[in-house]
Amino acid sequence: MRAYRTGICPECQKKLKPLFVTEPRCVQCGKPLHVSEKEYCYDCAEGQHYFDAGSAVWVHKEPVSNSIYQFKYHNQRAFAKEYAKVLVGQFEKEIRRWNPDVLIPVPLHKKRKKKRGYNQAELLAAEIGRLMNLPVETDLVVRTKNTKPQKNQGHRGRKQNLKQAFGLKYRFRKGCTIVVVDDIYTTGNTIDAVSFLLKKAGAEKVYFLTISIGQGY
Repeated sequence: MRAYRTGICPECQKKLKPLFVTEPRCVQCGKPLHVSEKEYCYDCAEGQHYFDAGSAVWVHKEPVSNSIYQFKYHNQRAFAKEYAKVLVGQFEKEIRRWNPDVLIPVPLHKKRKKKRGYNQAELLAAEIGRLMNLPVETDLVVRTKNTKPQKNQGHRGRKQNLKQAFGLKYRFRKGCTIVVVDDIYTTGNTIDAVSFLLKKAGAEKVYFLTISIGQGY
């Protein structure tokens, strides 16, 4: 996916069109469903999540997956503006209905952030916040454990990898609504770990927004 003077280039827009997440989708995580009679994807039906609901723009396939890879690892920070524009364009009504008090990006460990130079989720949250005039807290949730990349872990390994991986730097007002922002939703373990922490500390509702999401069934 390439940047263009006025946004995403026309060639990539054609490739992206069939990757937009549309109905039917899981009422909790937002993954696309192949059967319209179902309300939940397999993961949400069989497991427990701590977030209330969430949405993603695209299914995590090419060219989206490569674009996010460039965004995360090859200093393509400008992509954040384009991603945020599409996210807000797709989900502004939904986000307004959630009525969030604050947006919180999934944090990177300080060592990883220093090496990379930035946190892609932080850049994305900042752009969404700017477009929707919503506050963003970048240092409320901290990553206390320098975890291995989730993509290299199995299902059980992902959960274990994130055990006690996050902490709160300070208290926040109980009963608030929070939207967690990240780049990709796969199994939901990262969003869950952050949501569990926030709910335990007093958040009433926790939602999430991501650029892409895995395929549901």
